[in-house]
Amino acid sequence: MSQVMFYSRPEPLNKEKHLSLKLNTSQANLTFATRTNSVLLAGAEFQHAAKEYPIVFLQGGNGELLAAALLGVRNDENLFVDATGRWSANYIPAFVRRYPFILAESEATPGQLTVCLDADYPGFNNEEGEPLFEPNGEPSTLMNNAIRFLKDCQEGYQRTALFIEHLKELDLFVTLSARLETPQGQKFAIQGIMTVDEKKLHALEESQVMALFRSGELAWIHAHLISLSNISRLANLLSARDQAAAQG
Repeated sequence: MSQVMFYSRPEPLNKEKHLSLKLNTSQANLTFATRTNSVLLAGAEFQHAAKEYPIVFLQGGNGELLAAALLGVRNDENLFVDATGRWSANYIPAFVRRYPFILAESEATPGQLTVCLDADYPGFNNEEGEPLFEPNGEPSTLMNNAIRFLKDCQEGYQRTALFIEHLKELDLFVTLSARLETPQGQKFAIQGIMTVDEKKLHALEESQVMALFRSGELAWIHAHLISLSNISRLANLLSARDQAAAQG
């Protein structure tokens, strides 16, 4: 799962190059997210995301385990975005909401994160919208808010990585293979995902459970486990989408 999956031409924010650039949000939509069936999720989002999506753990490109919201069962298909770019669920993951900005590793200074934007995003122009910079070169209110949000996201993902490492140390993960069937009889298998094993969780020592509780991680675990009931919801959404496509 790539951190830059939505960004076709990310480039570092530069006050000289982007001084006159504006962001037109009046026609904003989420069509850029139509071809992904999962997105990165921070633990702080679990409570809200659990009401909409299955929260699972997936192997990232570097072999690390990542928390993710499942958005579909077929490759390159997001069941929560329609053809007009409207997101159907009430909660939109921060991974999606941060677009068209991102914190990415600097090519000039490896290991250092810099604010980037997707230069191909159609909402950027020089005529209409909110400016990224003030005339004196200082970041605008829009940009300051975006940078603050990006930093919050990054801190959230880092905190979640520590949470996952803690669960690995406690040996709480188990591989899950889920099988789905739509009302029309289509069958799908979701493989390669990991979840917390409730039996292992219940077998923890009291001191370990108390540590999870005091850190807030136990609430994240419970939200994750509750969210797994949303796997069947994906089958219903897929069925509704295919029916609508068949009807033209």
